[in-house]
Amino acid sequence: MPLKLYNTMSGAKEVFQPLQPDRVTMYVCGPTVYNYAHIGNARPAVVFDTLFRLLQTHYGEVIYARNITDIDDKIIAAAREGGRSIESVTDEYTAKYREDMAALNTLQPTLEPHATHNIDAMIDLTATLIEKGHAYEADGHVLFAVESMEDYGKLSGRVLEDMLAGARVEVADYKRHPGDFILWKPAAEEDPGWDSPWGRGRPGWHLECSAMIRAHLGDTIDIHGGGRDLIFPHHENEIAQSRCAHGGDYVRYWMHNAYLDIDGEKMSKSLGNFHTVRDLLQRYRGEVLRFALLSAHYRSPLNFSAELLEQAQSTLDSLYSTLRAVADIELDVDVDLAEEPFYEALNDDLNTPEAIAELHALAHQLHKAADAGKPALKARMLAAGNLLGILGQDPQEWLQQAASDDDISVEEIEAMILQRQEAKSARDFTLADEIRNTLLEQGVVLEDSPEGTTWRRS
Repeated sequence: MPLKLYNTMSGAKEVFQPLQPDRVTMYVCGPTVYNYAHIGNARPAVVFDTLFRLLQTHYGEVIYARNITDIDDKIIAAAREGGRSIESVTDEYTAKYREDMAALNTLQPTLEPHATHNIDAMIDLTATLIEKGHAYEADGHVLFAVESMEDYGKLSGRVLEDMLAGARVEVADYKRHPGDFILWKPAAEEDPGWDSPWGRGRPGWHLECSAMIRAHLGDTIDIHGGGRDLIFPHHENEIAQSRCAHGGDYVRYWMHNAYLDIDGEKMSKSLGNFHTVRDLLQRYRGEVLRFALLSAHYRSPLNFSAELLEQAQSTLDSLYSTLRAVADIELDVDVDLAEEPFYEALNDDLNTPEAIAELHALAHQLHKAADAGKPALKARMLAAGNLLGILGQDPQEWLQQAASDDDISVEEIEAMILQRQEAKSARDFTLADEIRNTLLEQGVVLEDSPEGTTWRRS
């Protein structure tokens, strides 16, 4: 079954063919580590983790790199404001980013290059661009000359004269063209800096990813991912640096996830709708957040709301309830992914909403299946869940896990269920109903069957 991916550069879905037959290289722009990751940062992490899982079903070796930007103006400002060292800030928030992404059940990338560990590669790239006439020194800075590249702007589809409006570019007198961007800039004495042929300084934002990709993955990689906000200027400038320095394609398939809105509005601290992953994890389990992020196609905008999260929670509860009913069935069934509709959906440009719909269909079939058909259906459900990064927990634990310390404990619930069973045995159905209602008021749903009573939290 061929894998098709939408390539931002061509503006079309293409059959994916890696540079090497059984080896894939993928790079995704990671966090700038000066604060907690917000839910918008989590969308590319979850999307490209899902792609990472899918690629591993096709190819023997998948090298997935997600960088850590640990030198930046915002990091320096955060350290200065907190009276801390740069390293203490970056170490803390790198660890917290990893914890938060792990809570969303993202796999650890193959590589996690840090910007500060690759300064020599950045200096070498800058020197090469100067030597080839694509960069120049001015007022202590080294800048890329955008007019030196004939097709600059091809990824974003902008012409040079129109591409500055609203973009993250710095206009300065020392630039030959307003769109020229910084490769290397001087560092203040009190700020981090490294010796270079152009004086003590530090790299520009765009330079970092180009240098790390070449150092760790080579001159040309298969897939480069990130949010749509990075298309211009960041990814456009990566292309300019890398292609002008070393030639080649640099990236064969560009992939970008769409924006995430909060209750219909762009997420913004000024609007008061800025949600960190860590804050959301206090109220929702990581799998709920992941499911919500996958509920829309990655190229479609996603309206992130309390209603979406409640729906994700309810859907996962239903799927786990289905799996709990067959928890005693041992699996010795191989799933042929090539025959699975959910796999076909994921291979069609990572169509997670369609894959989730197919997962629902499997759950429905499992409910109605005769005993002989249940092992295969259960195996297929779990295979779909594994590719989506969900349904990996014990169903009973999922359904009974408390959301907060204030929730009624498992011991209290089970004691009340026993009391209810005793009331029913004594034919005191009024008391039995009172116990059921009391538990329901505390978010506990009882489910009676011929095999006994099970329960879950609502």
